[in-house]
Amino acid sequence: MYNNLLTEQKGQILIITINRPAQLNALNKETIEELHRALASGEEDSDTGVIILTGSGEKAFVAGADIKEFADFSISQGGELAFEGQKILFNFLENLSTPVIAAVNGFALGGGLELAMASHIRIASTNARMGLPEVSLGVIPGYGGTQRLTQLVGKGKANEMVFTAGMIKADEALAWGLVNHVVEPEELLAKAEEIANKILNNSPTAIASAIRAINANFEDGVNGYNVEIEEFGKCFGTEDFKEGTNAFLEKRKPNFRN
Repeated sequence: MYNNLLTEQKGQILIITINRPAQLNALNKETIEELHRALASGEEDSDTGVIILTGSGEKAFVAGADIKEFADFSISQGGELAFEGQKILFNFLENLSTPVIAAVNGFALGGGLELAMASHIRIASTNARMGLPEVSLGVIPGYGGTQRLTQLVGKGKANEMVFTAGMIKADEALAWGLVNHVVEPEELLAKAEEIANKILNNSPTAIASAIRAINANFEDGVNGYNVEIEEFGKCFGTEDFKEGTNAFLEKRKPNFRN
């Protein structure tokens, strides 16, 4: 089904593993397209409540984009590369209604860090190294990196990471708010699954509404408070709201159905 991905369904959790270990899981055009298809499939599957993204092997989550594919591009081709990549993968991922957890094992550089930042939650192994080294190649991050990094760590630290093209360690990423948790490599997927199972206890329709409301805060010309009010109101018309409130009043656990 995929040349560059492995997929595994564990109950309501879909695990997508980028599988190009010889290239340190670098993102080429085919992998970006396959990730779009795999994420779309998880989004459409009513049995999938959370998606976990990770990389194969012990060295890298994704160690950047495949430079061979665009080394001779023109200005227009470079712009098209960024536009299409953001549309079919990075923005698409960020706006999924199914929560995505990035389990960052090893290097997350360039497009790899951008992929993690587009995910809703990030967990890193202690050996993870993160950075946006694009300026060392005479280019800048093109898959949303300048925007999402600034949102997550602030302008000053984002400037430093981008301008120096340097890498930071997992503990720095945690202190800066770039990742949510840091664990030993052998505990990484277990931690991701632990968080996924906590998410699965809750209403999928409410979580989808929360994603839309939270993302609205970062959209130009959109009033996030108004989106929150609209999404809050919509929740009252869902079966999950009826089940959740009835379960609370009846002092039982809710039984949400996607």
